[in-house]
Amino acid sequence: MEVMYRDIKPENILINNLGHIKLIDFGLSKKMNAQDKTYSFAGTPEYLAPEVILNKGHGKSVDLWAIGVLFYEMISGKTPFCDDSKNFEKIQRFYSLYTY
Repeated sequence: MEVMYRDIKPENILINNLGHIKLIDFGLSKKMNAQDKTYSFAGTPEYLAPEVILNKGHGKSVDLWAIGVLFYEMISGKTPFCDDSKNFEKIQRFYSLYTY
């Protein structure tokens, strides 16, 4: 069994005085086998992977997507899909143009 976190974002990451990173708020996490997929819609819109939004079934790779969005935000100061009302449309458009 593995844990899919499903809500990686700055608000859920703490760094202690030794520089150790801690994740908090496991409310959306889910235990599952590595090869399993889930179809539940969970997470923060700005950090959702395309397969979650498009309801294509997803596994732990959604956490890697969210980490990528987090790194982008750390470098640029904003999320890559930061338009307040158009997040889902931008992610869907990106996903339809580029597959990974």
